[in-house]
Amino acid sequence: MNASKEFLEVPAQKPSGFFQLVILKLATWGVEMQGIAPVPLEERTDRRWYQMFFVWFSANMNILAFSTGSSGPAFFSLGLVDSVIILIVVDCICCIVPAYMAVFGPKLGTRSMVLSRFSWGHVLIKSHICDYYGAILPSVLNVFSMIGFLILNCIIGGQTLASVSSRLDDTLGIVIISIISLAVLVELNVTLFESIAWIPSVIAFILMLGLNGKTLIQVQSYQAPRPSPATVISFASTIASSILSWCTMTADYGVFHSPDASAFRLFMYSYLGFLVPSLTGHIIGAAFAAGAAFVPAWQEAFGNGNNVGGLIYATLSPAGGFGAFMTVVVSLFSSTACAITMYTFATSFMTVSPLFARLPQWVYVFISEAILIPVAIVGANKFYTTFSFHDHMYSGIIGYWTIIYFAIVCTEHVIFRRSSFSTYNVSEWDIPSRLPTGIAAVVSFLCGIGIVIPCMKQAWYEGPIARAGTGDIGLYTSFVLTIVVYAVLRYMEIRWIDGRW
Repeated sequence: MNASKEFLEVPAQKPSGFFQLVILKLATWGVEMQGIAPVPLEERTDRRWYQMFFVWFSANMNILAFSTGSSGPAFFSLGLVDSVIILIVVDCICCIVPAYMAVFGPKLGTRSMVLSRFSWGHVLIKSHICDYYGAILPSVLNVFSMIGFLILNCIIGGQTLASVSSRLDDTLGIVIISIISLAVLVELNVTLFESIAWIPSVIAFILMLGLNGKTLIQVQSYQAPRPSPATVISFASTIASSILSWCTMTADYGVFHSPDASAFRLFMYSYLGFLVPSLTGHIIGAAFAAGAAFVPAWQEAFGNGNNVGGLIYATLSPAGGFGAFMTVVVSLFSSTACAITMYTFATSFMTVSPLFARLPQWVYVFISEAILIPVAIVGANKFYTTFSFHDHMYSGIIGYWTIIYFAIVCTEHVIFRRSSFSTYNVSEWDIPSRLPTGIAAVVSFLCGIGIVIPCMKQAWYEGPIARAGTGDIGLYTSFVLTIVVYAVLRYMEIRWIDGRW
């Protein structure tokens, strides 16, 4: 949703009566009415490609990255040095994936879940109302992924806000963060907001380091026990999952940008937009989580890894009132990630079925808000361990299916379309007979999930292979297996079932 004129498009089929009046009123406020159809080339005119850097820089330069990085010392008992080495390696490699997918937005004008139809196809499922696509599978999974991340993000943001005053609690904090996220999406130009929303978090991180530099130096000198290979792999998988999960949404935010820039240039804007803030937030989170073991006040505020917001406030509290103010500001700007997640929730929901695509995006944004607030409140108050203490567990689960999604889309693009965007006829995005059958993608997905189960290691389940001492290798095995299976089955699909691109 965007206040820019190029984002305004009244639906082709205008509802009548009160509903039409609501739509027209929202359109005058700048609410985006664009559907999920690919954006025509003549409308992809925005040449401010640098925005692709700032959108992802703001979305990752916040307390959410801090929380993920803190899992190294807090949950895996890693020392600071070991955590930092793992973070550098994993971030540098894994940020390639969402940045690669971001290029498809300007080049094709298609959102991520619409793009998936060119590999996931339609699986020949029809009804008298509409055709159903194999791409329903990733679309449905993405809907659940987005709402899950909204819940986690609002819990962490609300928790941080509540840490400042005893008059605030997690419930009120969650409501405030969710309403701000909705307001950003409905009322503001998202790309403009994201261009400046990173500033408070950068100031807060610099202040945290300045106030506590001596303590962190002492933490760095501590020689932690050498971690086992399984622990290293499991922590790496957790960090990788948190980054990979972005790949199902990055194309959504470049569909109005001009395709004239080189693919490499678009990739580098997005890659640096992910790498710089992710690595910064992850390392700072790991540093302060490790420091909590040596500073009683931090340890108490952190609650043995339970309260990231409390830890942030404790590290800023030496600055007095200004530290409290910065804690509030940082918590409020967690909406940088929530707003764009709401947007992708809406577009993914619309892609599930042509029936859902008949309603404008804002309907699904309000649906996400209606789900988010009560579930996040219950999650924070009743099931805190599930939703916050093990938020890295949730990211891990999402990472399993998103890496399979990426493997399928990437293999289709690189092997069968020879990395050429000209091989996509985007005008056929909703014509089942012109899309792949989807058999190769669906079977490959099932094979990928099949190998994940024995290789995964989560708090609630540990597969036999992982239990043998490998750690959580589900991401890596599913990625390799999916590429191989999809390449073979897609070749057979093209040759014998007359798939076309």
